[in-house]
Amino acid sequence: MKKDLIIVESPTKERVLKEMIGDKFLIISSKGHIKDLPESRMGIDIENNFKPTWLIIPSKRQIVKNIKNIAQGKDKILLATDPDREGEAISWHLAEELDIGNQKCRISFNEISKNVVIQAIENPRKLDMHIINSQIARRLLDRLVGYKVSPLCYKYARGKSAGRVQSVAVHLIVEREKEIEAFKSEEYWKINVFLLKEKDSEDKVFQATLISKNDIKIKINNQKEADFYCEDIKECPFIVSKITISEEYKKSPLPLKTSTLQQIAFHKLNFSVKKTMRVAQQLYEGISITGTGTLGLITYMRTDSTRLSGEAIINARKYILEKYGKEYQTFDKRILKKSKNKEPLIKIQDAHEAIRPTSINLEPLSIKDDLTNDQFRLYQLIWEYFIASQMKPALIEKTNVRIGAKQYVFEANGSYKISRILESSKRK
Repeated sequence: MKKDLIIVESPTKERVLKEMIGDKFLIISSKGHIKDLPESRMGIDIENNFKPTWLIIPSKRQIVKNIKNIAQGKDKILLATDPDREGEAISWHLAEELDIGNQKCRISFNEISKNVVIQAIENPRKLDMHIINSQIARRLLDRLVGYKVSPLCYKYARGKSAGRVQSVAVHLIVEREKEIEAFKSEEYWKINVFLLKEKDSEDKVFQATLISKNDIKIKINNQKEADFYCEDIKECPFIVSKITISEEYKKSPLPLKTSTLQQIAFHKLNFSVKKTMRVAQQLYEGISITGTGTLGLITYMRTDSTRLSGEAIINARKYILEKYGKEYQTFDKRILKKSKNKEPLIKIQDAHEAIRPTSINLEPLSIKDDLTNDQFRLYQLIWEYFIASQMKPALIEKTNVRIGAKQYVFEANGSYKISRILESSKRK
C-alpha cells in the first residue's frame, strides 16, 4: 500500500511517530534546519531590502537528497516540524526544495499523543508566512549584529561569539556592574532575641527582632551601638504586649510558561536553562512507558502563554475532585492581562498552550521507573504545578507578636497554612 509521507524535525520524534502511526504513514526526519545563511560571507543584501541568501547547509546535502528521492511520486507530503517559528521556517525550506510551498502541507501539534497527531494530519494548513518572517528577522539580526561584533569577541575571548541576544545582554551586565561599583554601602546591624514559648508548645524557641525604642524606630549603625543596646536590654523582662492574627489567601500558581519553568527548575532542581530545555524536549518528543508505549509526556515547552485547553482544565479538576476532594477544587477563570486600550495582549507564542502534562493520570511516581532521574524530577515539577494551578487558593493564617522589654519593642512574625494548595508541592 502506498503511504503518505510525513517529514519531522528530529530523529526522536521520527521514532515516536513511527511507533504511533507508522503503519499508515512513511515518516522521516530532516534532523533540524536544512538551509542557513552562508558561513563565509554576510549573506544579506543590505542595499536590496535586506534580502537574504539561503543555502543548503553542507552537512545536510545528503539528507536533502534522500528526502527528495523518498518524496518522489508521493501524492501527499506533510511537514510536521516543531510548532514554533524555527519549525515553521524548516518546513518552509523543505517545501521549497520539494516544490510544495503553495499546498496545504503544514501540520503541527502541541502534544505528541495519537489523537492529537491524527487530528493534525486530518487538518493540514498552508505555511504561515507571518511566523516565517519573524524567524527570518531573528536570523538576520543575529547575522547583522554577530558578523560585526563577533570578531571583537574572538580577539578578547577566544571561542566566543555575539548575536542579537548576547550583545544586548553584555550591555545590560556592563550597566549593572557600573551601578554596583557606584553603590555606596552603609553598615547596619540587627538585634534578634531567642525567646522560649510555653512549656507545652511544640516549637519552644522563636525569634524576635528589635524594632523601636520609646516608639521611635531604631537604626543601628555600628557594633558599638549594637553592644550598647544589647547591654541595656540584657536584664529586661520580656512581656507580650500585642498579638494580631489575620488571614489571607495565596493564589494558586499560574500554569507554567517557558521562562517560569526555567526559573523554577533552576531554584528547585538546580537545572541550568540549557539542561531544563533539553530534558523538557525529551519529555515532549516521547518516552517509552511500560504497558502504554511511547508517547509525549508534556505539551510543547516553548511558549509565552499560561492558557490551557478546556479539555485539560476539565480533566485536571475531575482528577482533583476524585483525589483530593471538593474543597480543593476551583472554578476560577484566569484572564489574560490587557493592554492600555483594554484589548487582550497577543503574543507570537500564544499559539501554544502553557506547559502541562499530556495526561493528568500519568502520575510521576507511577512512571518513575521509565524515566531518568532528571526526566522524573522535571516531569514531577510540571505535573504538580499544573495540578496546583487548578486548585483553590491556600488560606494562610498570619500572626504578628509585639513584645515589650522596658522601653524597647520587639516583633515576631509567623504564618501557618490552614489549607494547602498541594501537599507534595510545599514551598519554603
